[in-house]
Amino acid sequence: MPFESLAQRADRRRFLKPFTGEAPWPPPMWLMRQAGRYLPEYRQTRAKAGGFLDLCYSPALAAEVTLQPIRRYGFDASILFSDILVVPDALGQEVRFVEGEGPRLDPIEDIVGLSRLNANRTGEKFSIVAETVTRLRQDLPDETALIGFCGAPWTVATYMVGGRGSPDQAAARLLAYREPQIFKPLIDLLVDVSVEYLTLQVEAGADALQIFDSWAGSLPEDQFARWVTAPTRVMVERLRKRYPEIPILGFPRGADQLSAAFVEETGVDGVSCNTAMPVMGMVELAEKTDRVVQGNLDPLLLVAGGQQMDERVVEILDAMKGRKYIFNLGHGILQTTPPENVARLVEVVRRDG
Repeated sequence: MPFESLAQRADRRRFLKPFTGEAPWPPPMWLMRQAGRYLPEYRQTRAKAGGFLDLCYSPALAAEVTLQPIRRYGFDASILFSDILVVPDALGQEVRFVEGEGPRLDPIEDIVGLSRLNANRTGEKFSIVAETVTRLRQDLPDETALIGFCGAPWTVATYMVGGRGSPDQAAARLLAYREPQIFKPLIDLLVDVSVEYLTLQVEAGADALQIFDSWAGSLPEDQFARWVTAPTRVMVERLRKRYPEIPILGFPRGADQLSAAFVEETGVDGVSCNTAMPVMGMVELAEKTDRVVQGNLDPLLLVAGGQQMDERVVEILDAMKGRKYIFNLGHGILQTTPPENVARLVEVVRRDG
């Protein structure tokens, strides 16, 4: 069955309209990590799955938690429930999630560790995720867009090298400085398998893609160009050859002053902005690049709720009106977020937008 054009899909799914050059108002909205532990129904489903990766690799349960915030709030887009560390797990690196501590991996510290990764074995795990995407496209309301995603090579590599998340990504930065003959092949491998992973998601029914580079902001300008911009550009170019119309969002978190150059040099169709990006910075980014801009409400403000949240939402909306904008947070929704605050956020965006 041939793919529908972007314009055809955008006629039904308003999340896609900004990518066709329109500026719909109120703006389309969704929230990063909108399926998660702040929802009691998520916690119930998670308990059935057992471990976190077990949930990611259970298409029925992963689809269910993806659908839960859509049922509650009617967001304009859903995002596949999975994790960026599916990629190293599929490559054969041991990945485990420790309750209360987060992910743990066996660190790649040398050429021996790199040699243990096997791109030929990724199909088994990737196909499970693709099944989840297929289920979602069948079960989602037709007007709801479906976003596929992966972690950007730099961010995924920081976990693979460091063995866990860290505040400064020092292990990966040092390996990149000291032994680029090891680090660059790792990045190149992640580019290759991530493109294949995203391809499977598009084939299974994803309407758009987001590439999360959560630790992009830890790099100086020259290293940012080498390990963030260049790999993302290759990914976008390869995906464009296969799917000329698929919208691709980049999220170089923390790269505020480099965001415009990132957009221009990678060719992404849109960019997510973190909380530290000033609202006028988003305005300037939209005007300078003529691309879709997404973000940047503080997730902690969503936890707090109340009048301050309402006023900030209106401030963002007033600044972005008339531009190709998607309302979102500056990072993922927090576990302590009251569900009723999310309902209020949706009300304010759709009332004042």
